[in-house]
Amino acid sequence: MCFSATASFTAGAALLIVDVVTVRRARRRAELPFALIPVFFGIQQLIEGAIWLTFPDKAPMLNGVLTFVYSLFSHVFWPIYVPLAILLIETVPWRRRVLSAIALVGAAVGLYLLYFLVSLPIVSQVQGRHIAYISTHFYVVAVMLLYVLGTCVSMLFSSHSKVRLFGFAAFVAFVVTYVFAAAWLISVWCFFAALLSIIVLLHFPRRSITCRLIDLPPPPSPGPPGR
Repeated sequence: MCFSATASFTAGAALLIVDVVTVRRARRRAELPFALIPVFFGIQQLIEGAIWLTFPDKAPMLNGVLTFVYSLFSHVFWPIYVPLAILLIETVPWRRRVLSAIALVGAAVGLYLLYFLVSLPIVSQVQGRHIAYISTHFYVVAVMLLYVLGTCVSMLFSSHSKVRLFGFAAFVAFVVTYVFAAAWLISVWCFFAALLSIIVLLHFPRRSITCRLIDLPPPPSPGPPGR
């Protein structure tokens, strides 16, 4: 896998296109946050593509701004957003209780990382064929475990099979990335998680013409025939 601006821009653009289809298949407002996951990953990948263009030392100020925005997605947004998106589409009471608890944990982790992100800004550097985001506070074991709980494990508690599949795939990608590319964990895992978010589309079946007609209001009944 060649990581580069081209790879990030291509993945970002593809995810935006996929999400147009995904959002159109959503039938309820409560499904929209989950349906929008690919578009947020797409935006994140476009931002990383722009970060690639700031190396080596072409635009240090822009690099700092883009790195901060990217880190808002990777560190703060996902552990807060994912459990809430899963909670909104869940109907089983005991699963909703578990997801509510995980959502609180995810919010705490996101706010904790936001504090350090503001007080100790993350620095991005090119190392080999990857971008390394220097973020020492993220690698505290407890923080990482709670982060994975919010971003991956939360989906395993869903009653929807495709949601669980996405969560399992994202978890495996996290473990594999940590084992083989720990120095570039944030960039590499977010890239693969972005690609895996296409599974979100599979959660929303294609709506047939009959289904669309059912969603339309019934035509007005004809009045009594004239005499």
